[in-house]
Amino acid sequence: MKKILLFALFGSFFFLSDLQAQRGWEVGGFAGIAYYFGDLNTRYDMTHPGPSAGVIARYNFNKRLCVRAGFNYLNVGADDANSKNSFEQRRNLSFNSHIFEGIAQFEFNFLPYEHGSRDEFFTPYIFGGFSVFKFNPRAKLNDEWVELQPLGTEGQFQGDEYFTVKPGLVYGLGMKWDITADWSLNFEVSSRYLFTDYLDDVSTVYPDMDDLEALHGPLAVIMSDRSIPDAEGIQIGQEGRQRGNSANNDFYAYIGLGVVYYFGSVRCPVNF
Repeated sequence: MKKILLFALFGSFFFLSDLQAQRGWEVGGFAGIAYYFGDLNTRYDMTHPGPSAGVIARYNFNKRLCVRAGFNYLNVGADDANSKNSFEQRRNLSFNSHIFEGIAQFEFNFLPYEHGSRDEFFTPYIFGGFSVFKFNPRAKLNDEWVELQPLGTEGQFQGDEYFTVKPGLVYGLGMKWDITADWSLNFEVSSRYLFTDYLDDVSTVYPDMDDLEALHGPLAVIMSDRSIPDAEGIQIGQEGRQRGNSANNDFYAYIGLGVVYYFGSVRCPVNF
């Protein structure tokens, strides 16, 4: 799906570049909800969204092609307590993260779209591009937020913890339509393919807890294994036992509605 999307976007640049249409900038803002999917949400539960918001600047090459840059804020999280899987319930991990991202993407309008036009005032569109995002997973302990990355909860050595600034791929689809000659509404569903499996601080196996305590202290041990003890009081966090699934990276998505203002020249609408 992502390969087809990118091929359509970049290929359309060459085949449609000769279309006659307006050129110009648009700026605006988006607001919506964000979802996380990964080791702490393996069943794609969408009942616990977080807020998202952002600003964009878009340049229209013609009726079909646009390039866009933006800056977004998202808040995502998950809790094993909400899982229906018995192992995950007992694992009892959770996280929350603020995400700040910058994006650059190409957009392709399926229909000719021109601000101020009586006939070409709406279109579905697809987009693809790149992002750089900053995240910082944390979890609550005794009503206090604890940052997880510095603790090396899966046995990372000091200085070898995962980076909290990472690249990603942006892809999605949307719908845009004019509400006046200058203002338009944009509705989008967008996803991110991430080059990390640590958005939630969970990826591989439990470390040796004695080594972890020696490296990062007792707090790291507490945050690494928060499992519910069995009848004999034994937790599941034994060295080498599965904590996450490193075969699949985490990802997040958002659904948003934006209001955008067009700064280019427009045709006077007729009976619009």
